[in-house]
Amino acid sequence: ERVEEGQRAIEEAGGKLVGVYVTLGRYDVVEIFEAPDDEIAVEIMMKLQRYGAEHTETLRAFTREEAEEIVRRL
Repeated sequence: ERVEEGQRAIEEAGGKLVGVYVTLGRYDVVEIFEAPDDEIAVEIMMKLQRYGAEHTETLRAFTREEAEEIVRRL
């Protein structure tokens, strides 16, 4: 049920739930989502945290091409 609530919050904000994984270690569940921009990503994170039991960690991922472009500018 919580996964569905999370998916609904993500989609209502304009994001897309990419995957949900049950994990061993630091977190019991990992949800991966895409957002149109960083501001929407933060909005989604704040909405997910209001359920109370969530602890989040944000990782901004870059495609290989994006990373290569950044390196070229150095």
